[in-house]
Parts: sequence; C-alpha cells; structure tokens
Amino acid sequence: MAGRIPSQFIDDLLARTDIVELIGGRMQLRKAGKDFQARCPFHDEKTPSFTVSQEKQFYHCFGCGAHGSAIGFLMEYDRLSFREAIDELAHKAGIEVPSEAAAAPAGPDYAPLYAILDQAAQIFRLQLREHPDASRAIEYLKGRGLSGEIAGRYGLGYAPPGWDLLLTRLGESPAQRERLLQAGLITEQDGKRYDRFRDRVIFPIRDRRGRVIGFGGRVLGDGKPKYLNSPETPVFHKGRELYGLYEVQQARRKLERLLVVEGYMDVIALAQFGIDYAVATLGTATTIDHLQVLLRSAPELVFCFDGDRAGRDAAWKALETALHHDLVTGSQSLCFLFLPDGEDPDTLIRAEGLAAFEQRLVGAQPLDEYLFEHLSAQLDTVSRDGRARLVGLAKPLIKKVTAGIYKAKLEGTLADLEAQARMAPSTGARRSRPRRGVTPVQRPTRPSLVAQAIALLLDHPELAPAAAEQADDWRRLENPGVAVLAQLLDAITAYPGINKATLTERWRDHPHFDYLQRLSVEPFLRDVPEDGLAAELIGALQGLSKDVRDAERLQPLNRRSTAEWSEEIREQMDRDHAQARTRLR
Repeated sequence: MAGRIPSQFIDDLLARTDIVELIGGRMQLRKAGKDFQARCPFHDEKTPSFTVSQEKQFYHCFGCGAHGSAIGFLMEYDRLSFREAIDELAHKAGIEVPSEAAAAPAGPDYAPLYAILDQAAQIFRLQLREHPDASRAIEYLKGRGLSGEIAGRYGLGYAPPGWDLLLTRLGESPAQRERLLQAGLITEQDGKRYDRFRDRVIFPIRDRRGRVIGFGGRVLGDGKPKYLNSPETPVFHKGRELYGLYEVQQARRKLERLLVVEGYMDVIALAQFGIDYAVATLGTATTIDHLQVLLRSAPELVFCFDGDRAGRDAAWKALETALHHDLVTGSQSLCFLFLPDGEDPDTLIRAEGLAAFEQRLVGAQPLDEYLFEHLSAQLDTVSRDGRARLVGLAKPLIKKVTAGIYKAKLEGTLADLEAQARMAPSTGARRSRPRRGVTPVQRPTRPSLVAQAIALLLDHPELAPAAAEQADDWRRLENPGVAVLAQLLDAITAYPGINKATLTERWRDHPHFDYLQRLSVEPFLRDVPEDGLAAELIGALQGLSKDVRDAERLQPLNRRSTAEWSEEIREQMDRDHAQARTRLR
C-alpha cells in the first residue's frame, strides 16, 4: 500500500493505464522492435535512448538512468506528487480514488493561509515599484548586480518602514488578523500586533508547487537581525524547505546538478550570472528532509560552503546526516566545494565570472575523499597508530552506508588503510600526508547474488515459477536483501501475471524503494539472453543455497580445534578451498 490509497486500487489503476499512450500524449514515440523509443525528456541527447515497454508497462532511459511506471513518469515529467499522479491517472480512467481512511476526519484546510501569503507577496512586489522609500531597496539590489528580470523571476519585494502595512491592507476582520498571525506575517507583543517585516528587501519563499509559504527579509539599515525569516507556521517548516527549488525546476526540465548554498542572495546572484540550479537552506543545517528532497531532484549535489571553521562544520554535518540516514548509495554524486576565506558564492562569481566558478564546481571534492580527508586532518596518518585511529573513526560511518557497489568501494579504501596501518612504522618522524585518499577498489562487474536474483525477478516476474521449484535453503541466510528477495518471490507467486510496473509500485513505501528500482534496470540484465534468464536466476538461488549449506556445515567445525578434524573433513576443506580459488580467478 502507498499512503492511504489501497494497494489493490493502485494495481487496478495501472492495469487500466497504457504507459505508451500516456507518454505518447506528451512526446513523440516511435516503434523499435517490441518497444517504443524517443529522445529522453529528462536529459539532452541526440540519439534516442529512452525506451517504453508496453509489455512491462515501464520506461527506462539507458542514457541518464531515469525509469519507472506510469505513476513515476507523471511524478518526474509533470512534477506531481505521488497523490497528484494517482489523481491524474484516476481522472483519465474515469474512476474515483478510494481511501482506506475515508471515515477519518478531514485534515485542516490551509487554503486561506496560502491565499493570504500570496496576497502579501503581491503587496510587497507592488511596494518595490511604487513606495517612495523603495529607491533604497532598488539601489541595494542594483548594487548587488541584480537585474529587474531576475528580481521578477524570484518575486522580490519591499516591506516599507512602518508597523501596519499588512494589518491595514489585509486585516480588515478579526478572522483575517488571526490568519496574518498564523501565517507569521504579523507578530504580537504586550497585547499589540504589528507587521513582522519592516524596511526590508523581501524574498518570497515558495514550495515545490510554487505556493508562497513564507518570506525572508534583508534589512536596509543597521537594524538587527540582518536577515529575518518567517517563523514556523502550519505551512512553513524551515527544516523541510529549500529556497529557490521551485525557480530551479521552472528554469530546467531536467536537473543534472543542484548547488546547495547558504543564503538568498547567493542563489539569486548565481542565477543572474547563469548558474540557475542553486538552492539554499533557510538558516538551518542540512536536514534529512532537505537531503531526501535534493536526492530526488538531481543526480549530482554540490554543497558549497565557506572555507572557514563554520563552513567545514556545516559540510561535515551534511555528510553525517547523509550517512546516518542511509542516503548514500553511490547512484548519485555528493560533492563538497569550499570557497576561499572571506568569499561567498555571490562575491566570487561577480569577481571571477561564470566559467571560472563552474570550473570550481568541476573540482569539487567527492564525498568519499572528503570523508577520509576530514577524519585524517588531525591525525598522523604516516604512523601505524595514526592510521589505526583513522580506520577506527571511519568504520562506524561506513557501516551505515547501504550495501552495494559504493559501500564496497569505501570498504576497499578502508581495507587498504588497514593494510597500510599494519605495515606503517609505529614511531618515527611525522611526514606530510597526501590530500587525497588512496586509490579505490575496482568496481565489480555484477552485483551480489541476492541483488542479481532480485533484479531478475523485478524485471521478469514471469520467472517466479522457475525460482519456486528450487530448494529454498537460501531463505535461512542473514545477508542483507534476503528478506526482500523472499517477500518479492512470495508476492509474485500470490499474484501470477503481475507485470513489472505494478510489481515495483507495490514497493514504493519500502525504505529501499529507490535501490530496488535501480536493481530493476541493472546493466547486467542487458547482457543476459532472453533464453538464459531462468538459468541465471536458478544459478543465483543455487549459489545462495550452497552458501548457507556450507556455512551450516562449517559451524560445528568452527567450535573445534583443527587438530580434531578427521582426514575426510580435511580433504573436503581442501576441495572447497580449491573451488573458491577457481571462482576468484
């Protein structure tokens, strides 16, 4: 089930939807064998690599990796939420969306809050054009190098001096005044109410649907604080929202990169100079909600911070948040860029221009390099003790990374460090250490056997009967992913004839949904001939079953001294080792 919508309804809705018709209504598709092809709508390309399968009711781009069901396509192409995509498909199919919580009381209606916030934004924009004191705000914006066009794109405004502009214009009734207070537009002290924003340049904050949810204000005089945000309200939560994300999505259909900076003016100045893919956190550290939104929005994230202590602390906090919440998989790039002391993105891009600034982005430090560099900054990594300490600091962080190729890369780096720690001198003169980490291990050509089996079943549910005929010793394994594999096989068996799109949608609420979707289009699947798919799956399951039987056979031996082993056991161990060496060649 996804949200409060019954899973059976989602299954039926996808069965009523033809993904070829849906996507073909938005872009030109052409027949290519049993599938349909087009140039991908999510990245620029000259040769079509976007494929739509009528049989699987699934789309996949072999260029940028975009993939999903009809629901996923609407979420990506039309920028809809999951519920909005369901509503759109249901409307097209002429059916009503049921709810498993229809009897529950309706949630609060925030439409009046959105309306009054939008009215306030319009008033602030009007003041920037017409108020006698607005010349100070205009001069400030011009002094920061901003054009009227960019100010219009971001909806900049002006809150003039005084205490009651919004109270007078929008607070004509007690109910309206309560809404102004609830929306954070006015404040109350000692029983008196007055406008929160006064004599400030105003920056409207929009959510991903373009609705105004709050404001930021930059003071023009010497008042404090220099920047003032709306307070937390029913529609505005600083730890969830990113300034500029709506404008970025309007400027670019497909985002290849998001640059995360610290302030409003950084975002707007970068857009003025051609970098229209910057967003900012709203005066808070990067949160789990921020990262989830960012990772859903672009394949590459660059966190741009000042090079001082505060900037590096903020960067490390973002890295720890990503690791602690199982968000680092290697499928997306997370990099860190530290600016020279005394510079911020606003001042730097004006000083050196677009080309030089983008060159800095190209040289941003990948997460794995930054991880090891940060941990080793205060250690003597030449000595054995220093490297052992580095390994001890890195291990608990890497342990939190999702099992997969990227984790294998980090563990390979860690293994190299452990080996170097054993060989390094325990004492001796401290020598300078290299800035970059050690060479990472080579990328495996295939995922693990568990991942292979999951990928094959997701892409070809019709293989389930062949899997069901095999011994299920593998179910006793405690390897990551075995429980998912078992649930997946049981689900397909319970719903024979289920297609790929419907099957993957059933896992949308699973914490590893994104990883499962990526497995369903794993590159190794393309290398397996159609008549060899069943054999591949059977081979993976048999390999897993053998692993569990071998482990169970060795378990009692591990409790005994090797001196107690019989000759027969010794010969069997020799054969096992020989077979293992052969597999590794």
